Amino acid sequence: MQHVTVPQDRIGVVIGAGGETMREIEDRAGVRLDVDSESGSVAIEEAGDPVAAMVAPDVIKAIGRGFKPETALSILDHDLRTLELIDLTEHTRNDNDLQRKKGRIIGENGRTRELLEELSGANVVVYGTTVGAVGQPEELQVVRRAVGMLLDGAPHGAVYSYLERKSNELNDDVSFQSPQ
Repeated sequence: MQHVTVPQDRIGVVIGAGGETMREIEDRAGVRLDVDSESGSVAIEEAGDPVAAMVAPDVIKAIGRGFKPETALSILDHDLRTLELIDLTEHTRNDNDLQRKKGRIIGENGRTRELLEELSGANVVVYGTTVGAVGQPEELQVVRRAVGMLLDGAPHGAVYSYLERKSNELNDDVSFQSPQ
């Protein structure tokens, strides 16, 4: 049995309306969930496919870190799709520094975070003291690098250029046409 702690304000999202989200996680991951609403602790017990059950904690963590349940459940749909969390407290000196760096990652009206999502292909959420990303390994690598650049103080323009370059690399279709 595994345990995941979910922030108090996200317990309701894990459970869902009438327990709907919780039941969907249990059905799709082959697990039984025991949610303690007081402490935020979620006990995960394997009840079916052991491989899907191994991924269930990441689904719960993703919801706990601010992802929509549909995005978190997408981890179960694709073999290589995973959750990555970047702890911002490891890159900040104090609370003011944390707020400033979170602001750099989110950007004005959330535009930088949106561009991170659009150009990397991963889903990105800034919640509490973490930046969470759900995606394929190459998408997560792009997000990790871009967030690192922002945390190190790189100009937003340089980060956007990097994201556009990586987006083009990820989306390039190799054509196998013979030379004319």
